[in-house]
Amino acid sequence: MMRAYKFLMRPTVGQTIALGEMLRDHCSLYNGALQERRDAYRHVSKTSIKYGMQSAQLKEIRVHDPERQGRWSFSSQQATLRRLGKAFAAFFRRVKAGETPGYPRFRGVNWFDTVDFPKNGDGCRWDSTPHDPVTRVRFQGVGHVKVNQHRPVVGKVKTVSLKREGKRWYVILTAEQTAPKPLPATGSVVGIDMGIANFLADSGGEFIENPGTGGRPPRSSKRHSRLSLGASAAATGVRRPSRRLRTCTERFAVSASIMHTRPRGAWSANTTSSRTKTLRSATWSRPPHRGPTPTGRAASCPTGPPQRPDSTTRSRMPDGGCS
Repeated sequence: MMRAYKFLMRPTVGQTIALGEMLRDHCSLYNGALQERRDAYRHVSKTSIKYGMQSAQLKEIRVHDPERQGRWSFSSQQATLRRLGKAFAAFFRRVKAGETPGYPRFRGVNWFDTVDFPKNGDGCRWDSTPHDPVTRVRFQGVGHVKVNQHRPVVGKVKTVSLKREGKRWYVILTAEQTAPKPLPATGSVVGIDMGIANFLADSGGEFIENPGTGGRPPRSSKRHSRLSLGASAAATGVRRPSRRLRTCTERFAVSASIMHTRPRGAWSANTTSSRTKTLRSATWSRPPHRGPTPTGRAASCPTGPPQRPDSTTRSRMPDGGCS
């Protein structure tokens, strides 16, 4: 039995660049092989090129282009040519069946996002550093790349695939496992029906209640928690800083002084501190007029210290007089 595992890789900046170059060069190989097949069939001779003919040219291609095609695994390049061969085989199969065929297309760099390695140990190696607690996978031309292995791999790893999804890189493993042994037969049969009012009901007439986990708490419990929070704040005498403080500096000073004395969860709503009241009174009060009395305003201005204005009359005169 074959089973696939998919793990997220954590490449460095240099390894990310090398992985992108690997996909680019395999995409170039795929498009070049497709161009050769199309041009040969359009020729007067109607030559048909197969996978074996193109695979035999890989050695010469790798010698003439050592910086790009020559730096990657030979087996992975053969897998890319087999991928093109499967696309043409599917195309001719649809033609013979009378279906609507789709001719294999040229791939752009952003559309070619997978490189296959047919055998573990040939151009790639899973768990290349077994002595290190961090799992790594090694690719030819890239190096040892860290892998976020969130589950153990059971069985022998056969194939390894590199895949890019957006800005993330994944490694896909195919492991061969032994077939699981079936459990011994009990001779009993049971039917289960998932419900809404109840979690499930079986054929024996037994009902299991819905646990209701993950649901939102009722509004009454939220109100009860708010009331208990306000009661605890009133009992401790800790007050909440006002939102009407004029500057961020004042608010930060009040919050810093309260944080040293406030117990956890002791905020209280609709309360103001003595510091807030002092700042508020200083903001609303006006200093007495010390200059000469303006002409025509002596009778209209009241004597004594200035009073705090009401909410309806808070406007001030530019010369310091009464409004």
